[in-house]
Amino acid sequence: MYITLMHKKSQPSIKGNKIRPGFRGRIWIDGKEGTFLGYGRIVLLERIREYGSITKAASSMEISYRHAWKLVDSMNRQAARPLVETATGGKKGGGALLTKDGEKAVSLFWRLYKDFQDFLKREEKILIKKGAGL
Repeated sequence: MYITLMHKKSQPSIKGNKIRPGFRGRIWIDGKEGTFLGYGRIVLLERIREYGSITKAASSMEISYRHAWKLVDSMNRQAARPLVETATGGKKGGGALLTKDGEKAVSLFWRLYKDFQDFLKREEKILIKKGAGL
């Protein structure tokens, strides 16, 4: 398992009519097949937990079921133990739920994400103090 931190100063983003200059960055965890966990994958896991369904989770994120399934399958293959368990249809229909390892992955990612955002804020303040033109 590899952890990749990407730290870059991006172009100012426009939100409404306000320009928000500053540091932006993304964090993801790479595995043997490439991306293992990242922001979008974690949101998908949280939506699966919320809706109990990959279909409903995908719909809530406005992505296709097929894409969501590929992401879940990739995470499950790369993890030591599955992060999501699925049940096929039947009388009550199918469903999906996060395993204990899935819950741990979500918690770990958000901790790393918060630490990374804190890092970006600290570095930005340091550069501003040094007069780096931000």
